[in-house]
Amino acid sequence: MLPVPDSAADATQQTLAAVEGLYDTYPFPPEPLLDEPPPGYNWRWNWITAYAFCAGLRPTHSAPRILDAGCGTGVGTEYLLHLNPEATITAIDLSSGALDVARERCRRSGKPGDDSRLTFRHMSLYDADQIPGEFDLINCVGVLHHLPDPVRGIQALAKKLAPGGIMHVFVYGELGRWEIQLMQEAIALIRNCPSDRAPDNPYEDGVKIGRDLFGALPEHSALVRREKERWSMENTKDECFADMYVHPQEVDYNVNTLFELIDAADLEFLGFSNPKTWTLDRLIDKAPHLIERAQQLSQRDRYRLIEILDPGSISHYEFFLARPPFTVTNWSNDETLLSAIPQLNPCLDGWPSQAFFNPDYQIVKPNELEFQFLQRCDANPGTQTVKQLVESLEIPDSSSFDLNNVRQLLAQQLLILNTSL
Repeated sequence: MLPVPDSAADATQQTLAAVEGLYDTYPFPPEPLLDEPPPGYNWRWNWITAYAFCAGLRPTHSAPRILDAGCGTGVGTEYLLHLNPEATITAIDLSSGALDVARERCRRSGKPGDDSRLTFRHMSLYDADQIPGEFDLINCVGVLHHLPDPVRGIQALAKKLAPGGIMHVFVYGELGRWEIQLMQEAIALIRNCPSDRAPDNPYEDGVKIGRDLFGALPEHSALVRREKERWSMENTKDECFADMYVHPQEVDYNVNTLFELIDAADLEFLGFSNPKTWTLDRLIDKAPHLIERAQQLSQRDRYRLIEILDPGSISHYEFFLARPPFTVTNWSNDETLLSAIPQLNPCLDGWPSQAFFNPDYQIVKPNELEFQFLQRCDANPGTQTVKQLVESLEIPDSSSFDLNNVRQLLAQQLLILNTSL
């Protein structure tokens, strides 16, 4: 068992050391290293698409400063490099072992670890103030909930965000992780019992205990069923199993405590980056009168209602924050939209097929006129207004294409708009 700390500072250092020990033992994520660029994309790690999602508008520059806060083995860092070829990136992590993997990953994929655009630093999020300058985009995925004091962590990052900059955050949700919490507690109870057969490494011991527990529990066990339904594929790797079930520090949130964390950052909440999850329509569309009544709730109370009605599936929160001033353009004005300059979203897979994947890897099949509009955007990137492109369409007498179609393409994140050439 760990010794009792003498002070809060000692407790923090002890917890950070325990977290570092886990990831030195099991560097995470354990994705294989490739001798080529990473496959596909994550639009949240593309500066242009992430900013356009938040602001409704293409950013004014394409050379952002990016901080990957808690980069682990560099899976996100690698994508940030390849998806943002003009960016300068700083990646930090508490684990020196994970950083070693991250450097090698980026070197092997064609972006050397000592590239002038990329800097790795072995440090805690708490010490982010030691990094010079401010950042246009901060990526903090799966980190804050493993800090002894997440509020201190998000406040440290908020101070490094440039005015008008955005931060993408991912933290755990308690309602969709109840089975994980229970198994974590079960493993900890057994692990804290002395044993002559326990290995020197407590994390290896925890993985062994967890594997044995799942193997011994009956098939009808709710813990076994949930593991098989949701997590077993990724948990074939000990690194994933350890990160999920043997972690020495974890804070799980609900909507109420999540917004307490967000409010502490003194940043503007821009929305969840998986917005389709946060609509009542997907849950109670058979009761439109209830949806109408629920519109009277505050935004936060509507979010709380959604997670209460769907407690088993919301296992995490992913969202964007911004440092004011931050302006959002919604393109509700027809004249403003007609004068906008559209370009295709760079995170489309399968284009120019008439059936391709949108940024969330969901298949889309635009109709003939929508497809023609997208083709003309692609052929004349950033050179013509929406009005000029609409007027150039070859529209049969029996068909129509108007700004509602353009807004539908925007809603599907197929287009990114600019206000000037």
